[in-house]
Amino acid sequence: MTSKYLSGVLVIALTMALATPARAKSMQTTGDEIVAGIVAVAAVVVVVVVVVAIHYSKKRAVTGCVISGENGMSVTDEKDGQVYALSGNTTGVKPGDRMRLHGKKLKSKGADKTLVWEAKEVTKDYGVCRP
Repeated sequence: MTSKYLSGVLVIALTMALATPARAKSMQTTGDEIVAGIVAVAAVVVVVVVVVAIHYSKKRAVTGCVISGENGMSVTDEKDGQVYALSGNTTGVKPGDRMRLHGKKLKSKGADKTLVWEAKEVTKDYGVCRP
């Protein structure tokens, strides 16, 4: 979808640049401006692609103590104190241990609006939680 907008902007920019009347004196200046515009657009495209690639390639993880309750297991994030109900691949998750779980945050579809962490894998088991 971004490439559609980028293509549209590039077409408009090139159309505007090429629609100006050519004069013998300003021919070199106009050519330089077109090249500078193309280089600027290419630089913006590269920056956007890099930022998007880095953003989506980040490994998302939560680190905290896993506890077992009536509704299953949950983990409390050490960074922000949020409590997440665990779902997904909970193989290797041990209640009572401090763990780093790779996965993603989901919004609960239930009425209670609890946060849910969909675990993909256990990245690290730090051992028993300390009080």
